[in-house]
Amino acid sequence: MREVKSLSGVDPHNIPRDLIVSNEPVVFKQMVSDWPVVKAGQVSDRASVDYLNSFYNGTPTIVCKIPPQNEGRMFYSDDCTELNYESYRGRIDETLDAILRGADDSSAPAYYIASNIIDTHLPEFNNANNLVIPRDQHPEALNERVSIWIGGQTTATCHFDALDNIACCIAGKRRFTLFPPDQIDNLYPGPLDPTPGGQVISLVDFKNPDFEKFPRFKDALSSALVVDLEPGDALFIPTMWWHHVESLAPYNLLVNYWWEDAPAFLTSGMNALHCAMLGIRDKSPREREAWRHIFEYYVFNGAEKSNAHIPSEGRGFLNALDRLGARKLRALLINKLNR
Repeated sequence: MREVKSLSGVDPHNIPRDLIVSNEPVVFKQMVSDWPVVKAGQVSDRASVDYLNSFYNGTPTIVCKIPPQNEGRMFYSDDCTELNYESYRGRIDETLDAILRGADDSSAPAYYIASNIIDTHLPEFNNANNLVIPRDQHPEALNERVSIWIGGQTTATCHFDALDNIACCIAGKRRFTLFPPDQIDNLYPGPLDPTPGGQVISLVDFKNPDFEKFPRFKDALSSALVVDLEPGDALFIPTMWWHHVESLAPYNLLVNYWWEDAPAFLTSGMNALHCAMLGIRDKSPREREAWRHIFEYYVFNGAEKSNAHIPSEGRGFLNALDRLGARKLRALLINKLNR
């Protein structure tokens, strides 16, 4: 495994755009160390909790409660049909207190609040703790989504996200192990449903990998990047990169910024994957191979490859989609799938 590229002295309000479009992870050392929430955590865990609670508006959220025998790992039952922890609606302040109470108790359950939207639960927090994403976004792209992750000594099993991401460690310590998208075959993805957080996860136990059951994981490790984030550090994770996240302290906070510069009227790639499973995956090998070339031509090479030789008036869905074109294509799909 190799270390992630690291840079110091980056201004959180003037992040170089070339680093964000490079499609390589990069660590910004101590980029958010001046955030008040980071400074509160340097005083004590209790001071950090009190600082967060000063913004909390009492809105319930989804809390994960992980049995102590799982050692903080959010995963599956043995047959992969159920998750190995429970989820319930609870309060952020009560969960924070439970994390502090169980910090030195190995028999206590672990608690985890995943990707909680800050504006809906901690209004005004972003006014004092923020950064600026250097975006070149489509006029109809969504604003970045800012979330907070709260937990004890837990593990978010290796997964990918379809959005670009800057993850800011603001309390505790987190170890990220990252893999480029082409390593999917070596990571042994699990079921598409259910999943711990909405995304497919690797079935490999990174702490105790079974190389007889998952032999190609050795190849994945040769491509892996690893970094330990301290409070004040931030990590850029490019879209679709796999990442395994271990919280190494009894109390951990992370704030992340998710964004996509594409227009919001486009649907998710997972919807396309499900349609391809329905229409292509179980066809003959010869037909699947032919469709691979067709997808390369119409999809992965971009709109220009397939439409440049066609008069503009006759391109139809071969043009880059606008809001109206996306609506028409969605209606077409719904109509065909409902037949």
